[in-house]
Amino acid sequence: MSSKFADRIARVQPSAIRELLKYGDDPSITSFGGGYPDAALFPAAELQQIYTEILGKESATALQYTASAGLPGLRGQIAERMSSAGSATDADDVLILHGAQQGLDLVAKLLINPGDVIVTENPTFLGALIAFNPCQPEYAAVDMDSEGMDVDALETTLATTENIKFIYVIPDFQNPTGVSLSLERRRRIIELANEYDVLVLEDSPYRELRFEGEALPTLTSLDTEHRVIHLGSFSKILAPGVRLGWVSAAPEILDKLGLLKLAADTQSSTLNMTAVTRFLDTFDIDAHVSAMRGVYRAKRDLMVSTMTEHFPAEVTVTRPEGGLFTWVTFPEGFDATAFMAEHALPEARVAYVPGGSFFPTEQRSNYARFSYSGQSDDEMVDALTRLGAILNEHI
Repeated sequence: MSSKFADRIARVQPSAIRELLKYGDDPSITSFGGGYPDAALFPAAELQQIYTEILGKESATALQYTASAGLPGLRGQIAERMSSAGSATDADDVLILHGAQQGLDLVAKLLINPGDVIVTENPTFLGALIAFNPCQPEYAAVDMDSEGMDVDALETTLATTENIKFIYVIPDFQNPTGVSLSLERRRRIIELANEYDVLVLEDSPYRELRFEGEALPTLTSLDTEHRVIHLGSFSKILAPGVRLGWVSAAPEILDKLGLLKLAADTQSSTLNMTAVTRFLDTFDIDAHVSAMRGVYRAKRDLMVSTMTEHFPAEVTVTRPEGGLFTWVTFPEGFDATAFMAEHALPEARVAYVPGGSFFPTEQRSNYARFSYSGQSDDEMVDALTRLGAILNEHI
């Protein structure tokens, strides 16, 4: 049967995250793998009220087809929020997506021919690679430091690499490292994109989860030639189960993305779009997000302090100013994948995401991503203490 498959399916492989999600159902294992928001923060009572009202009074419209671009009211609300953050946006500049992940898939379909090059951070979001790979791109991976993508290395890459279509970047609390792109480098990326005539795909699902430091402008707000394609999501600020995100881009790009979405799924859920727009009308989402920030700040502090106390001194961790992840660097030669299989899971009953699969071109084995968002405080401390004891035996 495999002989019938298209060539592109060879690039579609099981991901480390997908394999790790199964551990979430094993109560004996503490998993820091998936980037799950804290379920205790979901506004369940408010959403229950909203869904009850909608299904009682507006079922005829809420359960019906609607415009492929999304409900106009919701698009307007998103545009207003983007404008208040510094990116002048109208409702017509917004396309509602089935989660921001769909945006990664649609952008790749729109722009990438086999052999075209995508420039990424190194490491980068594994979910983006999963979305891009079926379009058969090549990757040019640019290393990062504490201020994000190395823009000098980016300039060299742009000057020496042919067929680059776009630069993919997560500027705020990058997945997997938690690092944020500095203001100077944000401006430089836009300058380089203009100079070398490439697009920029700005993936920004964590932006509103800043709990420390000063908010920095989006790449979209710095864009001078309409080169930036901006992705946003309600998954991290409301609930991932509503499966709603959005893309904002220049009209020509947005129109083509809309056609691709029409082909893929016709539209996002009318019911869920109606519920989210009602939530934004009825409740104070900014107050809701503010409460989330406080919880995640405390969880970040607890994870970093526990790792610092119990992990070997040779192991370092990032201290993100927001988002859901920290990035752990083990000594050179350490294999995080083998260690998890041979020791972390069977002995400490702990799972994380080995870092190798986040590197697009050459995997590096001595890294791992840990999420601090989904575990209780006591479970986090107990699990990391157990893991630290095992690490100290082997490093």
